[in-house]
Amino acid sequence: MGHNSASASIQLVSLLILSGILSLETIKLGFCNDDHNVRCIDIERKALLKLKQGLMDPSGQLSSWVGEDCCKWSGVGCNNITGRVNRLDLGNRDGYEENAFDGEINPSLLVLKDLEYLDLSIINNFGGVQFPSFIGSLEKLKYLNLSGLDFVGVIPPNLGNLSRLLYLDLGNHIPPNIKVDENLETDLQWLATLSSLKYLNLGGVNLTKATSYWLPTVNMLPSLVELHLQSCSLPMLPLTLPSINFTSLSVLDLSGNEFTTTIPPWLFNLTKLEMLDLSYNSLMTGKLPDSLGYLKSLRYLHLLYNSFQGSIPKSIGNLTSLEEFYLRGNQMSGIIPESLWELSSMVSLDISRNTWEGAITEAHFVKLGGLREVSIGNDPPNISLVFNISSDWIPPFKLRYLEIISCQLGPKFPTWLRNQTELTTVVLHNARISGTIPDWFWQLDLQFDILDVADNQLSGRVPNSLRFNHASTIDLTSNRFEGLLPLWSSNISYLYLRDNQFSGPIPHNIGQVMPNLQYLDISTNSLSGSIPLFLGTLSQLQVILISNNLLSGEIPHFWNNMPSLQMIDLSNNNLSGEIPHFWNNMPLLISIDLSNNSLSGTIPRSLCSLTSLQLLGLSSNNFSGEFPSLKNCTNMNILDLGDNKFSGPILASIGESMPNLHILSLRSNSFTGSIPLKLCGLSALHILDFSHNNLSGNIPHCIGNLSYLKSESTDEVNYGYEGRFELVSKGREFVYDYFSILYLVTSIDLSDNKLSGEIPMGLTSLIKLDTLNLSMNHLTGNIPTNIGNLELIETLDLSMNKLSGKQFQTFIDPSIYEGNPGLSGCPLPTGCQYNEGAPQVLSGDGGEDDDSKREKLQFVIGMVIGFCAGFWGVFGTLAMKRSWRYAYFHFLDKVKDAVLYFVLAIGTYLQKRS
Repeated sequence: MGHNSASASIQLVSLLILSGILSLETIKLGFCNDDHNVRCIDIERKALLKLKQGLMDPSGQLSSWVGEDCCKWSGVGCNNITGRVNRLDLGNRDGYEENAFDGEINPSLLVLKDLEYLDLSIINNFGGVQFPSFIGSLEKLKYLNLSGLDFVGVIPPNLGNLSRLLYLDLGNHIPPNIKVDENLETDLQWLATLSSLKYLNLGGVNLTKATSYWLPTVNMLPSLVELHLQSCSLPMLPLTLPSINFTSLSVLDLSGNEFTTTIPPWLFNLTKLEMLDLSYNSLMTGKLPDSLGYLKSLRYLHLLYNSFQGSIPKSIGNLTSLEEFYLRGNQMSGIIPESLWELSSMVSLDISRNTWEGAITEAHFVKLGGLREVSIGNDPPNISLVFNISSDWIPPFKLRYLEIISCQLGPKFPTWLRNQTELTTVVLHNARISGTIPDWFWQLDLQFDILDVADNQLSGRVPNSLRFNHASTIDLTSNRFEGLLPLWSSNISYLYLRDNQFSGPIPHNIGQVMPNLQYLDISTNSLSGSIPLFLGTLSQLQVILISNNLLSGEIPHFWNNMPSLQMIDLSNNNLSGEIPHFWNNMPLLISIDLSNNSLSGTIPRSLCSLTSLQLLGLSSNNFSGEFPSLKNCTNMNILDLGDNKFSGPILASIGESMPNLHILSLRSNSFTGSIPLKLCGLSALHILDFSHNNLSGNIPHCIGNLSYLKSESTDEVNYGYEGRFELVSKGREFVYDYFSILYLVTSIDLSDNKLSGEIPMGLTSLIKLDTLNLSMNHLTGNIPTNIGNLELIETLDLSMNKLSGKQFQTFIDPSIYEGNPGLSGCPLPTGCQYNEGAPQVLSGDGGEDDDSKREKLQFVIGMVIGFCAGFWGVFGTLAMKRSWRYAYFHFLDKVKDAVLYFVLAIGTYLQKRS
């Protein structure tokens, strides 16, 4: 479903339309055959051979280009009377890149004066070469297809000489949600002379130079039937058009641009439109207009991933021919109108990732007997759409694709799936289903592309008998499935079993049974034993996440067999030994997290060769020695070495070679020396933790240059990794997921070192700081008077230093100043003048007798003993037993999520009532 289906629909419409446009009568192409004794012209045969010499032909497509009669060569067509070449079709039909041509397009084609049809399309690897300008001289061309060739430079304006063109395709054929380097551009003025054009595809061509006049230019093509301008970086969709000339338009694809306006009114005058695709833009800070109902010929309407609001207009019911309606990923809300369920021609319906409410019953589907693909749901945590469907309902349709996300589908597994025997995709994600999946579902003997029942409360065991298609996905994340890890067919590429109750060892034959795995996530379970050697046979593996289990033993030495590996997370286990020395064989590796184990030894020098590395997490182990230089790791975003035994100086190369560093944690080690001045150049840094080391010298005066902490704006950062980061603040340890709000956390912690000198004035310019901890050092001098500029500060600790003078009364918690004998001023007792009316603290015994004091003392002692027994009875056990600790905090996470969902639900209910 989604854009793959959209592309298929566009191709289907194209075939239907072009069957008329490109008929033999229209293009008038003939071929040599046995009824005519006409041979190709020698000069044209030589021209074709020159073209062949400039091409690399790995599939041997041109192997037939031998002999004197070029009209019999593969891909060559000639006029039956004159013998002149009028057709050259070298398009890569099978689509496999290894079979594509490479090289150059020789200008010898200019000899082919009668050429009317030229196709060099689809993954022919001419990328990086200039657009062949000589093609503009082939004036008899009626069909020109150079799509997918990835030319660079400017489309030559002499293409406007091809006034006979009916079909022009220069597009890249890329999905509109993929951003590409638009190396090919044009000003589009040449297009106005192609008045006979019926098909135009410039997808992926940079049209920013034509921003103000692209639409008036296209409007000058009265015969145009199909227009594809997807991913052209067009920032503006004009709202007005004085007159409309291209009223024959049947297909309009403007997806993947940068439009921010509403849908323009002129579009609803294109009453012959059968296909409209405006997906992946930023349209509409408003509702879908009722005038959408004017487009009564529409069969395919794709509006995915925009910003439409409100509900679906009732006029949707006028689109009686509509077969595909995609509205995924907008900001729509309210009740789904009844008129939508009247569209009996509907085959594919996708209205997920919005905020619908109300109830869906079996009555809504009575007229949708042709439905094959359906996706309904909300963005979490909005579970305001309920399925009220009786258990004995038999649907009138046979689905291939079913996706229900963040709806109240449960609590029981939907029994109406009993007769859905053609399903290949089943997504029941966050649907509030509990209990076990019934046996009858497994006995349907479905063959899955995707099976996703994540974020429910399902339990029991999953059978090993499931069948899957090529490159399939199974996602059982965040349920209560138990037993041994199940193994399925070799077709599975993406396996998500995180956050369940699977136990026992990782199967030793996992690499044999599922050799095509690319993504393996079995984290947060109760798996035990060692990491099996056979895991190393997964040569296609890109991501391996085994964190938060009970694994032990050493890390196997098999990583050199995984050249595609990008992410490794083995954190929060009980692994031991040293890190293997094979990192230089994984050039794509971007993330390594081995934190919270019992690993030891020094860090292998081979780690320094990972130029693509973006995250390195080695915290809470027993590593020692000096940390090697990472000057080659220029893409590093997160470096966490905390809670180890590293020693030596902090390397200045961190500041020189890691310009994109967001998080730098070296806490609780034995680093010595001063803080390098080069670190001040880390413009993206928002968490800096050097606490609990042996650093000396001054705090760098340039620390105020950390530009991310000075800016008032907060741009969201997508770290792109699984895993967690631990941060200490207010004496407590906070754990953040990399996909959570971690980018909002701003902290500098230099506590418990031997830093001296004054607090640099530049610190007070870091106005985005949440936490500043400089305690337990040897800092002297006054507190900067403009420390009050830190308006967002939540935690400030300057205690246990040698500061003097007056404390600044913006922050009145005395504990943040204690241990500085030279400080005075309220709330400190020294130099603080209380108001006479202020309450006084009593001193002495206050008239209490000895019995009263003794009773209070006994009460306090009893409280202390009871507290200690209760505290260590629970938390002592958690501290000593890792599996209990994980289970406890996992339980707290579940409770937190449940409370959050409950509060949001109450808020939604009250909002409706108000």
